Amino acid sequence: MDNELVAVTGASGRVGRRLALRLAAEGRPQRLVVRDATRAPALPGTETEVAVSPGYADSAAMRAAFEGVGTVFLVSAHESPERVAEHRAAVDAAADAGVERIVYLSFVGAAPGATFTFARDHWATEQHIRASGLRFTFLRDNLYHAIFPDMVGPDDVIRGPAGDGRVASVAHDDVADVATAVLLDADEHAHDGATYDVTGPAALTLHQVAEILTAAVGRPIRYEAETVEQAYASRASYGAPAWEVDGWVTSYTAVAAGEQDVVTPTVAHFASRPAQSLTDWLRLNPAGWARLRR
Repeated sequence: MDNELVAVTGASGRVGRRLALRLAAEGRPQRLVVRDATRAPALPGTETEVAVSPGYADSAAMRAAFEGVGTVFLVSAHESPERVAEHRAAVDAAADAGVERIVYLSFVGAAPGATFTFARDHWATEQHIRASGLRFTFLRDNLYHAIFPDMVGPDDVIRGPAGDGRVASVAHDDVADVATAVLLDADEHAHDGATYDVTGPAALTLHQVAEILTAAVGRPIRYEAETVEQAYASRASYGAPAWEVDGWVTSYTAVAAGEQDVVTPTVAHFASRPAQSLTDWLRLNPAGWARLRR
């Protein structure tokens, strides 16, 4: 690729920041695209951060951010009813700016009829990227290991309608390593049109997740299966809009439906090492579950 400049969106977030650090270590020229420039990592070899506000929907700002860029690493916008429209605006801005390729961080099981409502947003975004005429690669990650400590209630119980379904959660570091390998591949067309499911090394039930958390924190944590009706009722007190509650609940029902029971060798292939297990992640990231300590 003649133009090696990479635009990393969400460079202050969990995946984008990790990716930016890796690209800087490899000497790849990059532009960090963030809402707040003060939160972007200060890295050698990076261009001045481009602050984009209010987000992807700001077409003029996005086009300016992508001007002169060869590849865009596109992370998804925050969940909202306008999320797909924002993604489409970002893709259109990239095409207008002359970008050659998009590497999009999608989600396992993305489909128009996916149980997890937010996975449908990812499918719609993928379709728009396909129609754009740009070269593309989709990295479909599974749920992140980091979500599980946040699922634990104040009574040390994880509640949700996941049944005995399994989920092959993955570490943010592993996703960043896969993205780095794809972006730095010497064969610039090796991943054109490819979709990679990026997962952890094993699919676990939430009962097993609770057992692993128990071993880490040293006190009993358990999983209690809810019905769908119970799940909606237990979350009603948060006062969140219906679309958001749907996303919360269907993140569990998608597990029950087997849509996150996907284990792939993607991390091992691209990173040349095994993917981090949940146990590994807990050991390596104590700050990620500090709220569970008492």
